[in-house]
Amino acid sequence: MRWLGGVAGFVIAMLLAAFLADIAEAAKKKTPPPPPFSRPEIVLNWINDYRLNPTPERLPDAFKAMREQGQFKEVEQSGIYVGFIAGVLGANPDKAEKLVTAMFPMPPPDQVVLVKAIAYSGLADWKELMGKFVERMPARKVIIERYLYGKLPVLRDLPLDSPMGVDANWGYYFATGSSEPIQRLVRTLAWSRDKNNVEKLTIGSMVKWTLAQNASKDHDLLGYLKTSLPHQPEPVEKPLAEVIEAAETFELASIRKDALASIEELKTKGPESARNFSWWGQAGQTVFALGCVAAGVMGQVYMGVPCVVGGALSNVALKYLTPAE
Repeated sequence: MRWLGGVAGFVIAMLLAAFLADIAEAAKKKTPPPPPFSRPEIVLNWINDYRLNPTPERLPDAFKAMREQGQFKEVEQSGIYVGFIAGVLGANPDKAEKLVTAMFPMPPPDQVVLVKAIAYSGLADWKELMGKFVERMPARKVIIERYLYGKLPVLRDLPLDSPMGVDANWGYYFATGSSEPIQRLVRTLAWSRDKNNVEKLTIGSMVKWTLAQNASKDHDLLGYLKTSLPHQPEPVEKPLAEVIEAAETFELASIRKDALASIEELKTKGPESARNFSWWGQAGQTVFALGCVAAGVMGQVYMGVPCVVGGALSNVALKYLTPAE
């Protein structure tokens, strides 16, 4: 009888397992496939949500869409994409070579983005990975060699005195949720109080604004900023506290107001060399190319397209931090 009971229990367990497998398979069939990357806002939406639901296998298709939609026309204005691609590769060392392979073919101008992304990935063997694709990118031999021989900076050493550097770190964060790019961005908050250099003041204010924007919607980011606050040096501590306050109270307009006042003051009182704002106009063009503006700015969407990145793009910040002429 015990033997029969054991057999019956085994049969019941097998039937239950088969039943659960059928339910799982049915649920899988009911899950709709993700939308194709047919529009820029779909790509941006995927980037924005990626760290909550990583799907690295979609990177080659997203990369192709980015190329076809013209997001790589100006490499210096595509930092968010370069950083994001780098982050996906860096977080998936076992899949990185396969993902890069699937991105080909591509025209030589777009290969620059891939070269930078591999160099910025943080992979322990990124040089070996780069070397595997040298023959497929002969037109990019010079830039590849400069990265391989350490003549161009990788992400951790990338200067943050330009929109490209800021955006690349944001892109890496969106791909990984890593605190390292946020640490680098937080350090530039000291520049938001700079009284002598208008470029640093603007970059610092830009970072301050994007941190507050994103932290107001990203609980993990806000938590990290609050945890790191007691460990910051004095020049960073005060502006970081203001970021946290703005994010928690959704009083984001005050950061822009203070930044405008500081920039205008330095523009008026600073030396002639510090009053060159020509680079703003060029940098700010990316927002139009993306059809995207930071959520919450002016309380509306721009050009009918909501900004799904949520304030990450430094060029968006530059657009709204540029004093009126």
